[in-house]
Formats: sequence, C-alpha cells, structure tokens
Amino acid sequence: PILKRSPDITKSPLTKSEQLLRIDDHDFSMRPGFGGPAIPVGVDVQVESLDSISEVDMDFTMTLYLRHYWKDERLSFPSTNNQSMTFDGRLVKKIWVPDMFFVHSKRSFIHDTTTDNVMLRVQPDGKVLYSLRVTVTAMCNMDFSRFPLDTQTCSLEIESYAYTEDDLMLYWKNGNDSLKTDERISLSQFLIQEFHTTTKLAFYSSTGWYNRLYINFTLRRHIFFFLLQTYFPATLMVMLSWVSFWIDRRAVPARVPLGITTVLTMSTIITGVNASMPRVSYIKAVDIYLWVSFVFVFLSVLEYAAVNYLTTVQERKERKLRDKLPCTCSLPQPRPMMMDGSYNDGDVGELGHYVSENGDKQDRMMVQLALGSERGSGRRKNQRYVSMRIDTHAIDKYSRIIFPGAYILFNLIYWSIFS
Repeated sequence: PILKRSPDITKSPLTKSEQLLRIDDHDFSMRPGFGGPAIPVGVDVQVESLDSISEVDMDFTMTLYLRHYWKDERLSFPSTNNQSMTFDGRLVKKIWVPDMFFVHSKRSFIHDTTTDNVMLRVQPDGKVLYSLRVTVTAMCNMDFSRFPLDTQTCSLEIESYAYTEDDLMLYWKNGNDSLKTDERISLSQFLIQEFHTTTKLAFYSSTGWYNRLYINFTLRRHIFFFLLQTYFPATLMVMLSWVSFWIDRRAVPARVPLGITTVLTMSTIITGVNASMPRVSYIKAVDIYLWVSFVFVFLSVLEYAAVNYLTTVQERKERKLRDKLPCTCSLPQPRPMMMDGSYNDGDVGELGHYVSENGDKQDRMMVQLALGSERGSGRRKNQRYVSMRIDTHAIDKYSRIIFPGAYILFNLIYWSIFS
C-alpha cells in the first residue's frame, strides 16, 4: 500500500490577522462611530516608579503603564472560544488609537528595549485594550514658602490632542481605583503620602473643550537631612558666637577672630542652601531661620565693638580724673589719696594702692577723692570722700542672658509655626 504523508500544519495557509480584523476594509484614519456621539475611552494607570523630583527645574520624572480601553466594531471578528487576540506595536500603526499626550510635559518617550513596549489586545466583539510603557518628565509648580518643612502636590495631566469632548469622552475606567502604584516606590527626600485621580474640562479658545485626566500625588519632604546639614550647623554657629561673652574684653585677638569666623561660616551655609534652590522671589522658611541666626551672630560682633568702645571712653575719663586730682605727696597724711585698680570686687570704701603694670587696664575702678583742709599742725581735720564705681562688664553680663533667651524664644515661635 502507498502511505500518504500527513500534511505539515505549519505550512498550511492560515488567515492573516489583518484579514481577520478586516483592516483593509475600513478607513482607520477616522475614529470609531464617526459622525455619531463621542466615543468613550477609559483609562487606567499603573505607576511603576517615581524617579526624581527636581526643585531647581520644578519638575518630576515618572515611569508608568498607560492603558486605554475603547470599542471599535470595525475590529470585531468571529470566534468560537471567545478568546482575544494580542498584538505588538506593529499593528498599532495600522488602526485607530486615541491620540493621548501629557500636558505640561518637558520630555517623554516610549520604552523600546528590546522592542517597543506596546501591547494591543482585541476582543471578538471589538473591545480594544491598548497599553504602553512611558517615562515622562512633567512640570510641577512648587511652593517653597515653607521649605524645607513643605508639602508639595504635583499632577500628571493626560488629554487628547485632536478630539474634543464632542468626539472623544475621556474618563477613568474604575474611578479612583484606576490608579495603581508599586508598593516599593520611595524617594530619598520625600515621603509619598497620597495618590488620587481627578477629571476636569480644559478649554482652548481656538479649538474648544477637552476632557483632561489628572494623576495627583502629594509629597512631604523629609526634614532630617536638613536638620543635619542646615539647622544644626546654624544653631551651633550661633552658640559659638556666645562664647565671646565669657572671654576677657581685653583679649582682642581672641574675640575678634571668633566673631568673624562665625559670620563667615553663616554666610557659607546660606550660600550653600540657596545654590540648590530655584531663585524664587519670596522668602522661604529656611531663609528666615538662617538670616535670623546670621543676625544673632552679627550682633555678637557688634556687642564686642560696643564693649571695646565703652572701655576706651572709660579709660579717657579715668585719665582725665587722675589729672584733676591734687598732689598730696607733701602732706603728712598717714594714708595718702589712693586709686584701687585691682581686679577684685572689694568694698567701695576700702582703700588700696594704684598699681598699673605692663599697661594693664582695670576691670573695676575704685576712685576715692580726698578733699580736705589742713590747719595749724598740717593734719586734716575735715575730709570729704567721693566714691565712683565704673563697671564695663555689664554689657557682657546682660548679653549672656539676653542672647540665649531671645534665640530660644525665636526657635519656639519658628517651629510652632512651620512644623
């Protein structure tokens, strides 16, 4: 008997997908149901990653799966098992798909590794699922008035470019459940608080009204980084400037460099913070803290300038007072007129000896003026004592209390308002 070979099913003529979907029989340059009511197009999104947030450029970068759902009866086909047909991006160029774009986007692209990340799935009744993987960089209007204690809300807006609401009705397929996010999404500087969806109408004076979908997400900035890099160093510089209040006012080489160093350090901190921020025309919360801290440091330098100036004025008065004192060296007095220039806090009425060694200046000057009249034997019978006490340490003493108290009060008010 002659044996017949079974036919090779891989070489049997099969119906092409274009013929099965009757692509050549229709004009797919026109939307489904052209001339009739608006075609509803549902959208859902799965956010794969939120890549970066840029304060300088005021934008964000997001990678997402964008899916469209609509019905095109021109693509219906007979099927006994009611199974859908799935295609890649090559068929997308031959049929009608919604012309979606991202409003306020700066850059966007469809991933093409290893091939175009596009998928088309068609049901026997003509229902279509069109999915693509997109990375988009879009604008985000940020308000930095409370930076770095701020919360930002950004939006990714999706809209049809050509079809108004009379031709295409764009909507979220499952309401707020149309937006899914990956649980592993995280940012280094922000905490993602919420994702939600909204729908609005956008009007253009030349073309009309369009349906616009919004993907809104709220970000709260992590404060710990700025505490370590900005707030703590600024606070330490302010506290360091207070050290000069405990240094002797005669130690000019110690107090002056300390004040200048803290001022320059605060200037460096302010410059470093503003270098990484956009040049906004309003005051940020961090600017208030840094500039108030700068003022405290600067006032500590002015405080020493005041102390030094008053010391100079005091020395001039003391010099003039010594020149006016009468010479009593020829009087046979057991205790001559004396000026106590010691550094202790002795009693005002206690007399000592005026000592001036190596040009030292006095912290406390006790001056007693003895004015009397000598009769007969040369002994003074009447004496008048005038005591004068000059203390130029008062400014330093008050500054040790006023400066820390005022700065603590400022911190309480600042953190109660902005935290």
